[in-house]
Amino acid sequence: MSNPLMRRLVIASIFAAPIAALSANSALAEDLVFMLRNTTSSPIVQFYVESTNASDWGEDILNSSIEPGETAEVTIADGKTTCIYGIKGVFADGSTTEEENLNLCELGSYTYTEK
Repeated sequence: MSNPLMRRLVIASIFAAPIAALSANSALAEDLVFMLRNTTSSPIVQFYVESTNASDWGEDILNSSIEPGETAEVTIADGKTTCIYGIKGVFADGSTTEEENLNLCELGSYTYTEK
């Protein structure tokens, strides 16, 4: 390559490809943020999420309890690219509730209500 412009373009493309790949992977693994509402009469004291292929609930992801009538922002920072999760809420009165196969990206929020 005797043309200096062509040499610069080739060098620029060598460096641009890894940067583009990193950007694409970062966009795919963003944290999932949604709102969790509690319209029950008992505080939510623990909240778990699992991707559809997980075998256990993992760790509680609540920073603090969600009191009746409150809404909290919940962040799933698991590095996964899925939107489909199972959720489990644990309440101060000892009750629990689970729901599977929720698309949390589309929902944007989830509300616990009295049954």
